[in-house]
Amino acid sequence: MSLPPNAAKCSPLRILVVRFGAMGDIIQTLPAVADLRRGIPDAKIVWAVDSRWRELLAGNPDVDEFVSVPLRRWLRTGSGPGETAGQALRRLRRYDFDLALDMQGLVKSAAVAAASNAETVAGLDHRLLREPQAALLYDRSLPAAGTHVIDRYRGLAAMATGCLPPPEARFPLPPGELRGDLPERYVLTSAQAGWGAKQWPQERYGELAARLWNEHQVPLVVDCVPGEEAHANAIREAAPEGAVYAHPSTISQLIGATRRAAAVVGVDSGPLHLAAALARPGVAIFGPTDPARNGPYGSSMTVLRVAAAATTYKRTAEPSASMRAWSADAVYRELVSRLNSVD
Repeated sequence: MSLPPNAAKCSPLRILVVRFGAMGDIIQTLPAVADLRRGIPDAKIVWAVDSRWRELLAGNPDVDEFVSVPLRRWLRTGSGPGETAGQALRRLRRYDFDLALDMQGLVKSAAVAAASNAETVAGLDHRLLREPQAALLYDRSLPAAGTHVIDRYRGLAAMATGCLPPPEARFPLPPGELRGDLPERYVLTSAQAGWGAKQWPQERYGELAARLWNEHQVPLVVDCVPGEEAHANAIREAAPEGAVYAHPSTISQLIGATRRAAAVVGVDSGPLHLAAALARPGVAIFGPTDPARNGPYGSSMTVLRVAAAATTYKRTAEPSASMRAWSADAVYRELVSRLNSVD
């Protein structure tokens, strides 16, 4: 299949979007999928996603169907209970896709896109991929189109639709829900990231919480995955009484808490990208990863990164020196500035 110069004027396409996870990656793919829907309103759009993230996509108006791909179970235990890899791939083939867009850029995602038997498999240029060999499975590749990953994914959508992306990026996220124990006004943080080098030292959160509480009576709500409250509890124990709330949450509860937060403090992780997508004010602390490529999208957040920070995606366990460079006082000053701007 040779994609038409303006696909929106042609008969509806059947499009597969492959983006399994993680949370931040799913959020950063939303604008590209919204562009697909706007560019080809009658297209049938199916999203192959890891089953863990379905809650994040609930009610998405731009997607006709989701196919849950339990990759972790397949990779860890083989088929196990439930649908096997082969069964899921056979189900994908029944859609008879015209186009599969690999928005993940890994060999496993490219393999699923190719195994769908779509007439055309497309992805980013191999120089932009974490696993460049994935591009060997593409029929078409998109060269560099912007620096931020969101702009690159939107470039893929533009290649498919033949339409320039609209100026604004759209993030259709569910409304979420609120736990009953949230304080009236709070700053929200999710203190953990995918690996230790991207994390801010734990003790700094306690220091930040103490300043917020002692000077503004605003508590720090530390979000976490249910059953993994140890980090949040350690921050709470190091801060004055009432200064910190542990907030174990579902995805829906995290969305609700983020929507209501006065401000957000975050690192390069899914919850930070959620806050940026919802245009919440706050501070983003970056170290080994490049905010020009992976930072919060939009202008609602102040991004902190020391000039000497080396860009590396090595998954080391401890916070990097560039993350340790930011004191609690420095983050507090930037955060209060953001809080004052919305008061």
